[in-house]
Amino acid sequence: MTTQTVWPDRTITDDLSRLRDVNPLVHCVTNLVVTNFTANALLAIGASPAMVVAAEEVADFAPVANALLINVGTVTSADVDAMLGAARAARDAGTPWVLDPVAVGALGFRTGVVERLLEYDPTIIRGNASEILALAGEASGSKGADSTADSADAIDGAQLLAARTGAVVAVTGVVDYVTDGHEVVGITGGHELLTKVTGAGCALGAVLAAFAGVSASPFQAAVSGSAVYALAGERAARVAVGPGSLAVALLDSLFLIGTEHDELLGRRT
Repeated sequence: MTTQTVWPDRTITDDLSRLRDVNPLVHCVTNLVVTNFTANALLAIGASPAMVVAAEEVADFAPVANALLINVGTVTSADVDAMLGAARAARDAGTPWVLDPVAVGALGFRTGVVERLLEYDPTIIRGNASEILALAGEASGSKGADSTADSADAIDGAQLLAARTGAVVAVTGVVDYVTDGHEVVGITGGHELLTKVTGAGCALGAVLAAFAGVSASPFQAAVSGSAVYALAGERAARVAVGPGSLAVALLDSLFLIGTEHDELLGRRT
């Protein structure tokens, strides 16, 4: 059975307040296309980004951070040691970490890297429907990082993947779905225009990592992070006139959401 989140949910607003109080340090090993936007999204919501990517440093840094994000969007052979080292260090230190398996299943090299990363027990796996179906062993096809399947079509696959890996799985789409293999929560919001902003989806993975560093459970972190991000995207789209202004408005919305000034971007009543 799928339940729906409704803003403002007390647990979600408490998580957001805790995030801003803690200012979690989020270690990002992410793709070169989205590094700047990801860092700005984390700063906007109240977290501290750290883009530590050297293989010689990640093993020392991952245990210090509150959470880790690994995004394979532009992975090269030079990146693999850093990604595996960071994942290994996070697992060994008990640091929650998020895996964003961009375009997994579409290309053999990155699929092999993701399979190796899964050995280090990601806390949360975030992907679009095609990516989640590919990881679950249900081929659906994909167009690079874009999904060719609807998020609802991936619910069963997400539950199977969660059961197999022990990770919470977050499927993004018109409706986002979060599952721990048993419970499924649907999250509405966002806007189609977000798909025209490079890094908007990848930044969500970092936001989930930030919530994972402060929430009571990985499942709650994925729900809270997804709900806050979806609402921020929806509000940003109300004032944007195109992708450029949406990118700016999204950062503003992440910054204002849940504050006394959030009505500046169309607070719901």
